[in-house]
Amino acid sequence: MKQAIIIGSGFSGAVCARTLAEQGYQIQVIERRNHIGGNMYDYPDSEGIIIQQYGPHIFHTNMERVITFLSKFTSWFSYEHRVLGQIDGQLVPIPFNLRSLELLYPEKEASYIKDILVQEVGMGKKVPILELKKHRDSQIRAFADYVYEKVFYHYTVKQWGMTPEQLSPSVMNRVPVYVSYEDRYFLDQFQMMPVDGFTPLFTSMLAHPNIQISLECDAKEYLSFDYQHHKVLWNGKEINGPIIYTGAIDELMDYQLGKLPYRTLRFELENHPLSSFQPVAVVNYPNTEEYTRISEFTKFTSEKLLNSTVTMKEYPSSWKTGDIPYYPIEIEPNLQLHKSYLALLEPFQNFYPLGRLAAYKYINMDAAVLFALQLCDQIIKQAQD
Repeated sequence: MKQAIIIGSGFSGAVCARTLAEQGYQIQVIERRNHIGGNMYDYPDSEGIIIQQYGPHIFHTNMERVITFLSKFTSWFSYEHRVLGQIDGQLVPIPFNLRSLELLYPEKEASYIKDILVQEVGMGKKVPILELKKHRDSQIRAFADYVYEKVFYHYTVKQWGMTPEQLSPSVMNRVPVYVSYEDRYFLDQFQMMPVDGFTPLFTSMLAHPNIQISLECDAKEYLSFDYQHHKVLWNGKEINGPIIYTGAIDELMDYQLGKLPYRTLRFELENHPLSSFQPVAVVNYPNTEEYTRISEFTKFTSEKLLNSTVTMKEYPSSWKTGDIPYYPIEIEPNLQLHKSYLALLEPFQNFYPLGRLAAYKYINMDAAVLFALQLCDQIIKQAQD
C-alpha cells in the first residue's frame, strides 16, 4: 500500500494530498491548527460576511494548469483587485500611475512629468522607481524621490522593520510607476475569488476516501530523523513513503543552527453599521497610522452591499516564538542559514520541504499550487521508475 504523510493543510499540503490520493496513495494530513486551509482559512460571520482570518488573499494567475486543477473544487466569480493609498490627504491608486500623479501634483507639473514618461517609457508600460531616480531631468528625479518616499519607503519600514536599502536590491527594483491609467493591482489573465470562500474549496479538495486529516496535531511530536542511517521516523518507525513538510524548517530542526527571522501580523477586526466603509477593498496607509492597511471584506465577496460591513487593520511586527510566521525576510544572511538547514535534510530522500515557510520564500497562491503539482509529478514518476 502506498502511503504519504503531509504536514500542513494550506495550498501546498492540500494540493499534494488530493493529487497523490487520486494516484492511490493513503494520505495522512497532519495539521497543527484546529482548521484546514492554512492562512487562506475563512469563515462566515453572523451576518454572512466571509472573514479571512489571516488577512486578505486574492487569487490571480496566468497559469492554466493551476486554474484547471482548482476549478474541480470551487466555482469562481470575477474579482479585480484595486488598492488606494492615503498620501498627503488624498486616496490615490497603488501602484502609482498617471491618475495618482494628476491627483497629487499641480496640473502643469503633472502634465510635464506625464509627457516625459509617455515619450520615454511608453503608454501602458511601467518603469522602476530606481531608474527614474537617476533621470537626467531634475523634475523627474524629484518626482521619483517623492513617490519613493511617500509610497514605498515608510510602508517598507512598517512592513519589514527595515529600510528598503537593508532589503534585497531586487525589492527596490520591483517598485514601478505605471505609465497608464490602469488601476487594477494585478494584471493576470485570471482574477477570481471562490464563490463560497477558500475554506469550502479546501474542504472539497480534501474530501477523498484516501485522505485522513488530524487537526490540532503537532508533527514534531511524531517526526524525527535518524541521521546515522538517513531514515525519517514517524512515532519511532521508519517511513518509506513521501513525507511532505510545509512548516518552518528551523522549528522542525529545533533551531539547532539558529532561528530564521520572520515578520508576523496582528489583526484588528471592526464592525461598522454601514453598507460601505471605504471606496475599494484595500486602502494602504504608508505614512500615517501604526497599521499598514485596512481591508474591507464585503468588497472581496460576491455579496451585494449589506447593512453592515467588516474591516481589518494589519499591524506588522517582528516574529517571536509562538507567533505565526507570515513573511520570510529574504536577505542574504537569512537565506544562507536556510540553505544550511536544507543541507541537514538533504540525505533524507523521501522528505520534501514545500511551500512558503519550508522554502523560506514569499510565494503567491498560484505558485504554491503549481509547485505542489510539480512535486507530485516528481513523486509519481519516481514511484513508476
